[in-house]
Amino acid sequence: MTPPTTQPPSDQPEGKAEPKHTSAAEAQSNAWLKTELARNAQRPYPMDFIRMVFTDLSEIHGDRNFADDPAMQCSMARFHGEEVLVISNVKGRTTKDNVKFNFGLPNPEGYRKALRVMKIAEKFGRPIFTFIDLLGANPGLGAEERGQGEAIARNLLEMSRLAVPTIATVTGEGGSGGALALAVADRVLMLENAVYSVISPEGCASIMWRDASKRAMAAEALKTTSEDVMTMGCVDDVVPEPPGGAHLDPDAAARMLDEKLTWHLNELKAMSTEARLAARREKFRNIAQFFTV
Repeated sequence: MTPPTTQPPSDQPEGKAEPKHTSAAEAQSNAWLKTELARNAQRPYPMDFIRMVFTDLSEIHGDRNFADDPAMQCSMARFHGEEVLVISNVKGRTTKDNVKFNFGLPNPEGYRKALRVMKIAEKFGRPIFTFIDLLGANPGLGAEERGQGEAIARNLLEMSRLAVPTIATVTGEGGSGGALALAVADRVLMLENAVYSVISPEGCASIMWRDASKRAMAAEALKTTSEDVMTMGCVDDVVPEPPGGAHLDPDAAARMLDEKLTWHLNELKAMSTEARLAARREKFRNIAQFFTV
């Protein structure tokens, strides 16, 4: 892996790739192009990046309340020799794995397991890394009966006041509160071709225009791309990808991610706990503020 740097790694030129099976209007939509890149079947999933960047992974199971959610993986690990805790949702590439991992949609026990691990990290003073690639939390009846909304809200509250350095990275799709429940961090990073939004373009189009085929228009309106989300202050840094997207060169994409994670972790470790907490609170309080003149 790339050794720590003293300056933020510079961004690489954005790669372009033609989306498949899209209309002329969608092909002209930069936001929809990024959405298709984020959903590319060959794109590295969070666990792919974790295995390339971290070492000595040792998984932690169960929420000590209901069950172990396979859609959420939490592990002790090492990052350049330093002991850390790593959390991510899990997606499968085959039908069998997708069923096993509930298509990457965590249940409340998954979020409670993640919070339990975050508290372990805080107890032992270990930095926390979270990785996100999900449409949202599981919206099923069972998840709602077990308190999905409460589990997400609890994570938002507790993550906002964790005493250890926290870095969240959106590697593919970051959708709704399911993503935010892992992203109330000191630094929120986003891969160049990832998307981050309160709802999917299809869902937005179905609600706003009663027509899911207007997904490209919805994607543009939602401002889901890394450039848009960075401008709005919802993420702190954009991780460049190899030309054409991370799926064309996963190893290079992992190296670029490693550089960014290293730099941000070193900067956070140089800050006092009080300064980090104050900066974290200020950042999230300032998101989505609008002023009239």
